[in-house]
Amino acid sequence: MAELSGKVAIVTGSGQGVGRGIALALARAGAAVAIVGRRVENTSAVAKEIEALGVRSAAFQCDVKDAASIQSLVASVSRQLGGIDILVNNAQQVPLGPLLSIEDEAFQAGFASGPLATLRLMKACHPFLKRSGEGVIVNLATSAAVRWDMSGYGAYGAVKEATRILTRAAAAEWGPDGIRVLTIAPHADSPALKGWVESRPEEAAAFFETIPLRRIGRCEEDIGAAVAALCGPAFSYFTGATVPLDGGQANFD
Repeated sequence: MAELSGKVAIVTGSGQGVGRGIALALARAGAAVAIVGRRVENTSAVAKEIEALGVRSAAFQCDVKDAASIQSLVASVSRQLGGIDILVNNAQQVPLGPLLSIEDEAFQAGFASGPLATLRLMKACHPFLKRSGEGVIVNLATSAAVRWDMSGYGAYGAVKEATRILTRAAAAEWGPDGIRVLTIAPHADSPALKGWVESRPEEAAAFFETIPLRRIGRCEEDIGAAVAALCGPAFSYFTGATVPLDGGQANFD
């Protein structure tokens, strides 16, 4: 519990799935966690889970595609929880499908909820992360961007690769401010992935065979625990990198 004790974390899209897993893992490491999402019932439920662990938490409603909503979120979190030391940009609308079927609106929503929201949140949190002296930002990418077959993943990969570039730039520019910036690319048993497995069992089975560890990561125990470790003092010299949390499948070289 001591590693992140006294830290305050924001995790967007943390009402379920990967975001919830990361939030719970950060809380188990001692951090107070702001649970952020569009559905109040989901964020409130996760905040109560964390409070049951004896750790401070609060639920916040935010549309990450809206600049004013982001500014309001950051101000509210810093006021209620006493600062910001960790930012996890997890929320994302995903534009999937063949390029000929991707509508402009879906592609724009992917960028608005992904790299644009990530940039806005990083900039809004920067003063607090700098003041912390040990600020950490974790952005989410995807190994779909480096698939051997990009069919159906072009728009999604483009959105997430833009986020990876922002991570590298922020790590370079904000390192002197004591802020570390990392990207993770997880495979996790989120509700969306479980739905895909149920709807396409044969495709899913073939996909699992391409993962050296032959399984999908658990949201809290695998993905969340890794994020909590990356935010801790043991990784204080680690920044600017993409960390594949995918059982060894992706090759980001």
